[in-house]
Amino acid sequence: MTRGNQRETDRLKAQKKAAQAKNKPKESASTLQQRREKDAEILRQKQKKKEEDKAAGAAGDGGKK
Repeated sequence: MTRGNQRETDRLKAQKKAAQAKNKPKESASTLQQRREKDAEILRQKQKKKEEDKAAGAAGDGGKK
């Protein structure tokens, strides 16, 4: 037996992790939908800001390439 008590400690660790996951409340469908909408809005704002920065940078070049 080369592993010693490693197998036992891994088993206990897995049991503890499973117990914590079992007690964790699940996300409702409405909450999930709200989170998705919020995340999508944040991404749209980031995209808009990036496009504005790009447009401002292109306008500031003065046509140099």
